[in-house]
Amino acid sequence: MFARLHHRATPEWLRALTALLIGSLALATLTACHAATQTAAPEDERPLVLTTFTVLEDLAREVAGDRLRVESITKPGAEIHHYEPTPHDLAHAGEAALIVDNGLGLEAWFEQFVDGLNVPHATLSDGVEPMNIADGEAAGTVNPHAWMSPDNAKIYVDNLVDAFSDIDPEGHATYQSNGENYKAQLDEVKHELVDGLAELPARHRMLVTCEGAFSYLARDAELDEAYLWPVNADGEGTPQQIAALSTKVAAAQVPAVFCESTVNDSAMRQLAEETGTTLAGTLYVDSLSEADGPVPSYLELLRYDVRTIVDGLSGKATR
Repeated sequence: MFARLHHRATPEWLRALTALLIGSLALATLTACHAATQTAAPEDERPLVLTTFTVLEDLAREVAGDRLRVESITKPGAEIHHYEPTPHDLAHAGEAALIVDNGLGLEAWFEQFVDGLNVPHATLSDGVEPMNIADGEAAGTVNPHAWMSPDNAKIYVDNLVDAFSDIDPEGHATYQSNGENYKAQLDEVKHELVDGLAELPARHRMLVTCEGAFSYLARDAELDEAYLWPVNADGEGTPQQIAALSTKVAAAQVPAVFCESTVNDSAMRQLAEETGTTLAGTLYVDSLSEADGPVPSYLELLRYDVRTIVDGLSGKATR
């Protein structure tokens, strides 16, 4: 009787709808399971190397190859000097096999960050001949932007090879080979810079920027350096700074001036107007761009800056 009552209460259209719903639910469940299987990434068991900023991250990845997992604490476009680490950064650092910093006072936050962490760290500027800031309120302090020299970058690479070999001795041959290949590319970039500027008259061999972050690159290229303000100055683009640099630029008839991507270029634009020179482009220093940007890697950052400087000082750039 129950069967008869149940049969009467369930007409043909309702049974068909029920079957359709059950089939749809089963299909959705299978699809979800398949999607979860597809998107669930296997755990990466490679030793973790953390760097303080994206330029070092890219250098480290080139040397590490596939043997290490390399990540940057700060992200593209971040302010490096006075970054404030988050609780997540600290927790993540505790899982690292190695933490890599620049040194030379660049990361004002780093010493406190690693204090208490039982994790080794490597300072990549070790062995670099430091340059002091020549003038301004920071005169006499070390300019930390040593990676802007292709010659110095080779020292960074050697330090990475040694640090990686310490935490992964079996990978030493790989790190050594990757490092040598990368240093050959750095030599090519330096030659492009030096050769591109070789024909410039002496009075035009001046690299004028907003911030004094290019001392090491200027030394490599045998260029005089001039800037509106030194590294991390409190006063940036003051009337006094603009007036002093304008006099110098006009006297040397410098064909082009530049400004960095992470600072406001309004003061340099004013100087260019007053002196009749060309603001020839943006230079990159402290951070790489996103993957689809103009400088997604350290080598591209150097090449971009070299092309911009050579074109500007050779008179190829336009306003």
